[in-house]
Amino acid sequence: MKLRSVFNLVAKKASYAAGTPWTFLGAVTIVVIWALSGPVFKFNDTWQLVINTGTTIITFLMVFLIQHSQNADTAAIQIKLDELIRVTAEANNELLDLEEMDEERLEEIRRTYEEMARKANQTLQRRREGG
Repeated sequence: MKLRSVFNLVAKKASYAAGTPWTFLGAVTIVVIWALSGPVFKFNDTWQLVINTGTTIITFLMVFLIQHSQNADTAAIQIKLDELIRVTAEANNELLDLEEMDEERLEEIRRTYEEMARKANQTLQRRREGG
């Protein structure tokens, strides 16, 4: 199995596991046990270092796993949106490559869609008012 495939599998499973109630409960339990053990260790520097080191390492690793999962999810959503645009007869096919456009062009398109939304809201408002 390739490294990329293994990483993808591990990242997906870790991201899923990190978002479960059981993982949260486990983390809360660890923090409570750590806090309750404070008096036993007289709240010394080593006692503080244990939680600081543990949370720092976990956070550091989770950043990469979550980013990997986020990149994969974003790519999948982008492909699905591209397909919906592609199969819609009256769609603006320029939007298929939106993520590759420069900021100026994106702003122009955003203004166009804001204007369309404003007109649609005005039309809806007129219909509600009976006119």
